[in-house]
Amino acid sequence: MESRLPAHIEVSGLVRAVNDAGGFATILRKGERDAGTILIAARHRGDSLCLYERMPDLDGNRKWTRTREQPIENEREFSAYLEKRGDQDADCWILDLEIAQVERFIG
Repeated sequence: MESRLPAHIEVSGLVRAVNDAGGFATILRKGERDAGTILIAARHRGDSLCLYERMPDLDGNRKWTRTREQPIENEREFSAYLEKRGDQDADCWILDLEIAQVERFIG
């Protein structure tokens, strides 16, 4: 099983890395400081919105997985989904990362 960084440190590192690479990163919702779930909302090639979150695999490791994708035209629906997820889990962090190839930051 992988050891885990506290959520606030991982979030801070992601925001800094994306901003340093010329992208834009913002925290839409702050979660539990140490063990909160982290959700990443990102634009994919400018034509769709994607949500990434860590999902456990069979070995007990947590891998980043794209769990939702919607056309950019459905941005309101996507935002409503993010709000609902945040309401369901007060401990979760929600980040918005706007940079090409977001997977290189979470891979």
